[in-house]
Amino acid sequence: QAILCLSRSFEGSQKNAVLVPAAALGVGGMLIYWLSSGPKVKILDMGNGWWGSEERPYKGKEDASIRPFKIETSDKEIEDLHRRLDQFRFTPHVEGAAFHYGFNSSYLQKVVAYWRNEFDWRKQVEELNKYPHFHTTIEGIDIHFIHVKPSYVPHGQAVQPLLMVHGWPGSFYEFYKIIPLLTEPAKHGLNEGDVVFEVICPSIPGYGFSEAPHQKGFDSVATARIFHKLMNRLGFRKFYVQGGDWGSRIATNMAQMLPQSVKGIHLNLVFVATQSLGKLIRTMLGAYVPWLVGFSREDARRFYPFMQKNVYDVLRESGYLHIQATKPDTAGCGLNDSPVGLAAYIMEKFSTWTDKSFLNKDDGGLESKYSLDELLTNVMIYWVTSSIVSSMRYYKENISKDPTLNAHNRVGVHVPTGIAAFPQEIVHVPRAWAKDVYKNIITYSYMPRGGHFAAFEEPKLLAQDIMQFVQKVEQL
Repeated sequence: QAILCLSRSFEGSQKNAVLVPAAALGVGGMLIYWLSSGPKVKILDMGNGWWGSEERPYKGKEDASIRPFKIETSDKEIEDLHRRLDQFRFTPHVEGAAFHYGFNSSYLQKVVAYWRNEFDWRKQVEELNKYPHFHTTIEGIDIHFIHVKPSYVPHGQAVQPLLMVHGWPGSFYEFYKIIPLLTEPAKHGLNEGDVVFEVICPSIPGYGFSEAPHQKGFDSVATARIFHKLMNRLGFRKFYVQGGDWGSRIATNMAQMLPQSVKGIHLNLVFVATQSLGKLIRTMLGAYVPWLVGFSREDARRFYPFMQKNVYDVLRESGYLHIQATKPDTAGCGLNDSPVGLAAYIMEKFSTWTDKSFLNKDDGGLESKYSLDELLTNVMIYWVTSSIVSSMRYYKENISKDPTLNAHNRVGVHVPTGIAAFPQEIVHVPRAWAKDVYKNIITYSYMPRGGHFAAFEEPKLLAQDIMQFVQKVEQL
């Protein structure tokens, strides 16, 4: 019996000798996996939607064709415009008003006279049609876009697909100056690491030649989803996105939604929260010891005096936003009925958003950066499509859900990000603040000049920055 007990004890010790290390190995392996995997990256729920005027068809029944589209005009359209311009009722401005009260009415007379007697809409339609236009139906509405491919690609060079998204009160036309720089860089002296693009510029639904949503609730998340579907339909599995204004938010949402499809985003405006106690403390300290809170000297120069640049200037420039975020249709209906009112409302933004000092000029400094043909072509895109009301509604749809435009910032952006900070942008966001949301900033550039409408105003500077960003991402 003693021998039998010793035998059983020996067998038990052998089993323990095997089981204990095995259990330890299993637990250790799980611990290592848990530590190495780290926290899972949050993504923005893609959701789904239907914005058409009719009921949603059965799954798979929506027309997925891509149809060539051409902008057209007519004698009737031009005659109606001229009749309305002829009926312009002039309102004298107060002495010394410049652009401090809004669009200077004396300069507006000059704009209207040029529009009526010299502006050639037919010629501008030909200019607009120089790039290939298309329509495709997504979630019940027709989406308009232009798709420009490089005419020549050097041997061995990869073409990078780039989606460029406009904002308000711009349009796809904002990108007409930058497109040739991106698709044919060598012709324009831009050889940034042999990067070449094919460019896709859609019109946000409700803007220009994209159909307006027929249902409530169409916001930047819905736009991001539709643009993902557009790029997928065009055969792109991975691509870059660039945007400013609403285009920045849409690009950000696209990166938060399907990061595996977005190779990188390049932004010339970022939305970040400024309401936290931490940011308030950093703001106060930054005025005296900017290095202590991560601000560079250039950040401090652009950011202070804080109240003037971040409160008073913003309040002065954002009255339109409150109207459009609450009751856009009221003012919008008047603008949709008056080409002069529409031009004043839109073009005034191209003055002070391009350079704040243009407030002091009788002509708003408009022709120092743009031609009247360029400015009026953008206005005409809104006029001939009757899209000003639906474009203004975009503010209500977004801001009614997210008053500070920062709700999505809880979902960090982990794709490579490039930021071009233009000095005349409405607000300056230091890199130290941008990285609270954009976790993988590859390039952050203090641009030497330029404002809100970067592609329209400084196409070469923006093109160079996009190319340098993409070149760095491709080398990662």
